[in-house]
Amino acid sequence: MTTQIYRLLVLLSLGVSHTGHGQTGMTDGDWRYFGGDSGSSKYSALDQIDAENFDQLEIKWRWQSIDGRFDLEQLKSEYPNLLVANDVPEVSINGLKAAPLAIDGVLYISTPLYQAAAIDARTGETLWTYDPRSYASGIPIMMLGFSNRGLAYWSDGDRSRVVWGTGDGYLLAVDAQTGVAIPEFGEDGRVDLMVDIPRARRQAPINYSVTSSPLIIGDIIVVGAAISDQPQYKEMPPGHVRGFDIYTGDLLWTFHTIPQAGEFGNETWEDGSWEYSGHTNVWTLMSADTEAGIVYLPVGSPTNDFYGGHRLGDNLFANSLVALDAKSGERLWHFQMVHHDLWDSDPPAAPNLIDISVDGAVIKAVAQVTKHGFVFVFDRITGEPVWPIEERPVPASDVPGERSSPTQPFPSKPPPFDRQGLGVDDLIDFTPQLRNAALALVEQHRTGPMFTPPSLLTASSFGTINVPGYIGGANWTGAGIDPESGILYIPSATIPSRSGLAAPTAADATLNYVRDVTTDLRPSGLPLTKPPYGRITAIDLNIGSILWQVPNGSGSPGVRNHPALADLELPPLGNGRDQVLITKSLLISAQTTPNEEGVYPLVARDKQTGATLAELGLPAQPIGPPVTYLNNGRQQLAITVRGTPPELVVMGLP
Repeated sequence: MTTQIYRLLVLLSLGVSHTGHGQTGMTDGDWRYFGGDSGSSKYSALDQIDAENFDQLEIKWRWQSIDGRFDLEQLKSEYPNLLVANDVPEVSINGLKAAPLAIDGVLYISTPLYQAAAIDARTGETLWTYDPRSYASGIPIMMLGFSNRGLAYWSDGDRSRVVWGTGDGYLLAVDAQTGVAIPEFGEDGRVDLMVDIPRARRQAPINYSVTSSPLIIGDIIVVGAAISDQPQYKEMPPGHVRGFDIYTGDLLWTFHTIPQAGEFGNETWEDGSWEYSGHTNVWTLMSADTEAGIVYLPVGSPTNDFYGGHRLGDNLFANSLVALDAKSGERLWHFQMVHHDLWDSDPPAAPNLIDISVDGAVIKAVAQVTKHGFVFVFDRITGEPVWPIEERPVPASDVPGERSSPTQPFPSKPPPFDRQGLGVDDLIDFTPQLRNAALALVEQHRTGPMFTPPSLLTASSFGTINVPGYIGGANWTGAGIDPESGILYIPSATIPSRSGLAAPTAADATLNYVRDVTTDLRPSGLPLTKPPYGRITAIDLNIGSILWQVPNGSGSPGVRNHPALADLELPPLGNGRDQVLITKSLLISAQTTPNEEGVYPLVARDKQTGATLAELGLPAQPIGPPVTYLNNGRQQLAITVRGTPPELVVMGLP
């Protein structure tokens, strides 16, 4: 019996179709995209692992990141650019954030140093590796440093390729079977992504990179970019999104995320600010409706993300969900979720594609989670909101030269999934002493409802506190869906942040003000707000209501064991942001915070209630999301964890 016939018989015995891997979840036992499918469902129909046997999972093998083969000190001496001073103090290989792809018995993964590898799913043996030596250019994009969230896979039945972007701004393609560069793709398997991007530079420190996996729809590779944060200059590279031919690497189309002269939306960049402004980039993951031929872009914030005096206007297509025709790059529809962003409240994750039934009508929907705690839901074909979205008045800025938007969009449904804004009733109150410490800290800042603008740092004011914060709410970990029930599962975190503005320090700076931000707002060393500090929210998208919301664990040991809380009966506090995986029978979440025993739990939850059904300890802190697939007819889980070097850990039933 051939392997393919055996695999098909196994799939049929599971009641699983071999052909389905669109935007309705993975149903064939593979894991083909970062989010499982092109619609980022993070769902698999596999059900061999269930509530009864979850705690029996055992480690089958562990694969050490090939980045660990480098002697970092020798690497730094060989490539002096790695020592360029910026926000990254040293070369780190620990950001193994990739979701491994599992296809036909092989796992494909990329590393923080932008290497790629193919691994035998049965044994953990490395089949091939490819090192583009991207690190030779120096440390990519200030603040993020070495970081990569994965690669993309493509096959036409005869040929198969693995495609990914690098920290020094290249797009690479290698043969999936051999790991050999495709000679006819660009120049020997490499396309220069900085070509025709104004102000992008490869000289250290690099300001233009790719940190998330490209999206392949048909024979077109869609690529975004990450652009250096915290600039001192209003002149930065724009984050235009482009489509490339999978066979040749030829540029097929460019979508200007900052509209150029004569293009729709150009007038939203006043006083010619479109000519020099940058960012407005898709740094995170994308989604696609493969049947409709539409790609969905979560477009990020413009330069500077906390001061907009140099870019007055609404600034399309920043902070927008944009739907493009994948073949032409033509804009089909868009919705801007934050006008003239001053909070770094860009959409941080791939939108989730799901078919729902609302008042008896079947809607092909797209749901976008945000940093500021909203879910915006649209008909993914027409762009019409599923429920009304209201423009409401918000506080005005008093910063010189600034003109904040007078209104912002608020979805009528679903309700917010995280805390929004900051008032006295939100502050930590386990004891009177803690409440007083929180009040004293808050009195030094400006507070108020969501969209309270940043303020100048002065001797009497330390800036504005925003909640859930610029790294709070949802983030690149994203949400997952159950296509059978229409339920959206969102991990989120409440991380209050201070947004202050100060004069730039660079002598040649061209911004009037630069951001001075922090999340170090901890009275007596404890969180500023009441718990939970991390949670999972289940939203029924058929009715736009929260089904349940639970803290994601007991909370960090540093908080639970704090002397000020020693004599208290504490509820589950939650902390950080889980990574979620949805299967036929379970919601699985990987907790990035250890429990009271110092163990990082992998938790199986009831999808209808959020209740914990079973859990087991991971060998180290999880980095990337858990994925699941069939290996020789058996369901397995894979996840990356921290270590020296970091590892890919594969688990299965005995």
